[in-house]
Amino acid sequence: MKKSFKKIGFFSALILPVLLIGGYYLGGLALFSIHFFVFFLVPLMDYILDQDHENVPKEYISQVSRDRFYRWVTYGWVYVQLIVLGWGIYVVSADSLSFLEWLALVSGMALVTGGVGITVAHELGHKSSSLEQFYAKLLLMTVGYMHFFIEHNRGHHVRVATPEDPATSRYGEDFYSFWFRSVWRGYLSAWKIEGERLSKKGIKFWSAKNQMIQFLLYPILFVGVAFAGVSILQERLVWEIPIFFFGQSILAFSLLEIVNYLEHYGMERKKLPNGYYEKVSPLHSWNASQQVSNFLLFQLQRHSDHHAFAHKPYQVLNHFDQSPQLPAGYSAMILVALIPPVWFKMMNPRLEEWKNKQLESVQ
Repeated sequence: MKKSFKKIGFFSALILPVLLIGGYYLGGLALFSIHFFVFFLVPLMDYILDQDHENVPKEYISQVSRDRFYRWVTYGWVYVQLIVLGWGIYVVSADSLSFLEWLALVSGMALVTGGVGITVAHELGHKSSSLEQFYAKLLLMTVGYMHFFIEHNRGHHVRVATPEDPATSRYGEDFYSFWFRSVWRGYLSAWKIEGERLSKKGIKFWSAKNQMIQFLLYPILFVGVAFAGVSILQERLVWEIPIFFFGQSILAFSLLEIVNYLEHYGMERKKLPNGYYEKVSPLHSWNASQQVSNFLLFQLQRHSDHHAFAHKPYQVLNHFDQSPQLPAGYSAMILVALIPPVWFKMMNPRLEEWKNKQLESVQ
């Protein structure tokens, strides 16, 4: 019974596109129903319900990992996102929107494509099959952040919790400073990593096989085709389409970056005498086991286990009591991170207390 409940729970992500589309057609305050759900109802339900500390028993991990249901849920999301994004493009091109409607639609779409879409892309991007990797790239294309496929897997996971990692937020660093550093340095890092890959294979940097060149062109081509096609049909230049696409893209990957900020704030791996850093463990990422937000984000909040064992599917990620614990789920903590004084007041003492406990445990 509990297993079936958990399976149903992973369909909760579908609530977001329903609220986005339904809220638009209802109009008025309903325009922001998706925002109300994500940033008020989800934190409220997380607070009311007990945290989920239950892990899949070791003897069932292999069976649950192979269960096709969990894979098909993520595959299905790819098509849902493409349909919803297509609907958004249709709306902005066919309707004369007020500023309020633009604000609601662009930010609401970002909650769909960034809040859930990038989470699914992250999950699929860690898999080895060509289909799953294609789906990951396709989802990242819809938010103009395809270099994440390279930087996250071959950069962030290698350098996490070290000064060399752009996506690890430093102690005392506010989100806005982190955003600029992570976005810019992460993008440059992806070019460097791809250049090294090509060099090892004896392929010229400026070639069609350079994934970074492809990743730069695909979103532009996608929005260009939409822009040209609709403009021909409507016999006018529909500038609303690129404005909408790139607007929701910026907000979507900003959601990714604020989640990075939450997950790794102040985390540090020790540098060993040989010059290398200690192995990544569940102690090097913040964990959160709030039930509702974990369903919504395919257990991304069990991030400690993900970094320690990146190959594990989302359905078998473990909760670790010894990992640093966020005081709330991502939906609530995103709002806190947007107000640096509140974030520092809440998180700095918690970080210092946790680090002191770790020091005491090794003495």
